[in-house]
This record gives sequence, C-alpha cells and structure tokens, in this order.
Amino acid sequence: MEDDDAGGGGGGGEASPPHAGSAAAMAGAGRDIAASPTSSRSVTQTVNGSHRFVIQGYSLAKGMGVGKHIASETFTVGGYQWAIYFYPDGKNPEDNSAYVSVFIALASEGTDVRALFELTLLDQSGKAKHKVHSHFDRSLESGPYTLKYRGSMWGYKRFFRRTALETSDFLKDDCLKINCTVGVVVSTMDYSKPHSIHVPESDIGYHFGTLLDNQEGVDVICNVAGEKFHAHQLVLAARSSFFRSELFEHESDEEKNEVDTSNEIKEIVIDDMEPKVFKAVLHFMYRDNLVGDDELSASSSDCSIFDTLAGKLLAAADRYELPRLRLLCESYLCKHISVNSVATTLALADRHHAMELKSVCLKFAAENLSAVIRTDGFDYLKDNCPALQSEILRTVAGCEEECSSGGKSQSVWGQLSDGGDTSGRRVRPRV
Repeated sequence: MEDDDAGGGGGGGEASPPHAGSAAAMAGAGRDIAASPTSSRSVTQTVNGSHRFVIQGYSLAKGMGVGKHIASETFTVGGYQWAIYFYPDGKNPEDNSAYVSVFIALASEGTDVRALFELTLLDQSGKAKHKVHSHFDRSLESGPYTLKYRGSMWGYKRFFRRTALETSDFLKDDCLKINCTVGVVVSTMDYSKPHSIHVPESDIGYHFGTLLDNQEGVDVICNVAGEKFHAHQLVLAARSSFFRSELFEHESDEEKNEVDTSNEIKEIVIDDMEPKVFKAVLHFMYRDNLVGDDELSASSSDCSIFDTLAGKLLAAADRYELPRLRLLCESYLCKHISVNSVATTLALADRHHAMELKSVCLKFAAENLSAVIRTDGFDYLKDNCPALQSEILRTVAGCEEECSSGGKSQSVWGQLSDGGDTSGRRVRPRV
C-alpha cells in the first residue's frame, strides 16, 4: 500500500505552506528593528585627599626613642581613614637616630587597599623648595602600592638626615610642616544609558514654609508666653506625636467625623518654651531644616550652652518628640565642641537623650582629659552630674586600649602628667 503523501499530484505541488509568506515578512521586519547596541566601560581612577600635619616643638620630641612616633589626627580619603606617623629618632634601630622617618598608615579596617601617596616636607623660607616624594604624575612599574591590613604603612625610614634637617629651611621656630596626599584607587563601571531625566531636589519644605509665612488655611493658634503663632493642625500632628495627641487623640470618634462649620480656631497654650525657640521649632516643622547659623550663634558667645538657642532647641526636640530636629541640633553642636565647652555639652546631651552627641563628647573629653579637667565645665559635672565623670573615665580606659593596639602613641593617661594643652581645639566629626 502506497503512502498517501508520496505522490501528491501536480496541482498540490504548487501550493505554498500556510503563512509561509507572512513568516518571511516578519523575519525581515525583525532584522529591521534589532535592538540598539549597548556598551560599557570600566574606569579606574584615584579618589584624592590631602592632610597637613604640623609638628610644633620638634626639639622636645627628639629623644622619645627609636621606633616611637607622633601621630597626626586621622583623616578620611576614599572611604578609609589614614594617619601620618613621624619618628623623630627614626624607625630603624640600625640608623642610630641619624634620620627622621615619615610614614602614611592605614588607620581603619581594610584589606588590599591600593593607593598612591605623596609626602611633602614644606620649605618655610618662602623659596618653595619643598622636599617631595610622590607616586603621582609618574609611571609605576608595579602599579599602586597595596596596604594589606589596618596598620600597614608606606613611607621612608631615611626620610631626612637629622643634622641636615635641623639646619635647613624646613625647620622654622622649632616647627615642621608635612603635607600628605593619598589617592585611593577605585574602579567603577560606566555604561550607556539611552535617556535620562534630571529630577531636582525636593522643594516641599519651601512650599510648606510659604504656607506658614502666608498663614493660608491656618486652624490652630499656639500661645507661647503671650505671643501667638498661627499654624496648621495637620502639619503639627504629622510632624510631632506630641501635637498629634494634643490635637486629635482627645476627640471621640463622632467628633473626628464631624465637619467643623464654625470659624473658631483652636488654641494651645505652651508654657515651657520661649517664643523665639518655638518660632525656630515651627521653622523646622514646616521647612525640615534649622534656622540660619546667624540666629543659632547670636546668643552663644557669652552664655552657657543650656541658654543658647541650639541648646534650647535640643531640649524642645526632646520634649515635643521631634527626633530629626534633635539630630540636626546634635550635628550643629558637635561642630562647636571645644575643651571649654565639652563638659557642659555632654551634660546637655545626656539630659535630652542626644546619644550621638553624647558619644562624641565622651570621646573628645577622653582624648583631651588633662585640659578638660581644668575647666569650669568639668567642675559643673562634679557638682551636678558625677555619673558623667565616671563615664568619661570609662571612655578613657577604652581609648587606652585602642592606643595600645596601634593608635596614637601618646597615652591618654600620659596627658595628665605632661600638662598637654589642647585648649580651644574643635572636634572633627568621625566617619
């Protein structure tokens, strides 16, 4: 028996398969609308940062011993912390203190951090004949230097012969100045984007601030020591759980659902805040930022930290449950910490649950203990907050432990005996 399909007949042989023509057309169309080619590019570059280390009292630093160093304050470049180590008697015992040594150290946790370095000993005669050791602007056969772990260093054991240094223009008024530049190597991937649209920063604070300035739709009066401030109940309730409770949680369900057709404006009496402080609180609640520095600093020169606008704002933020305002105040006060103010700032932070500011104050006080204990603020702690004095001493013990594991060479306890004075030094926020 023959297969029915074997002899298909003359007429059937001319017929095209179903949709063959349309499939070919679609294939051709597919070639015409092929996706646009994409591209990517790896970019390796350095993130650079510099730090100037001033060594005052060079002659007094001599004799501290071979292998012992003076450390700069740590500074941040490329997401890592760094420090400059200066060895007045040299790092290498074999040199018999004939040379000073200078090194750059990785002071934070890191593994295989690749970087370029530059050390510059500044000529202080005005002739600009600086002594420069640099990786920048020259070809490196083996590439950037790799620091394997925290404490790894790059530098020179024989940075400068001591006898030559002490008669040179690099030393002036018993002072040396060293510039350090670090370039951390980073790699990023750059890829093509067909289109992009820039979205500006949010301007909601500006619009809400305008609403407050124009007093459009105000429905609540805040009576502060006889001075009246008009505001919006919904804004206050949205920003502060205290005001939300004060304005709405005392209402019954029926009252909440009722439409208020009267023209009466609710009034709240606030008797624990000055008008100027409340005005700054309102500014934050509508604009989400602090009032200007000129207002914050206007009363801060001659009065206690507790009586400054920033200090009173911190208290208000704690009282009226405004955590973001409290953090903004902490950040502002942190920038103005000094030896003379740190003790009272610590007391302020502890009183108003400003934990970030308290932590900074404790560490600053521990690092500058010998100077801090001579201030009126420390006497204030002794009389009013003895528990905070104990916390400072516990922090000192923690700093001592950090120093022994490779931090600064001078003991914090040693400051008490050497009379070191860091009066007026401003704190640097730590990363």
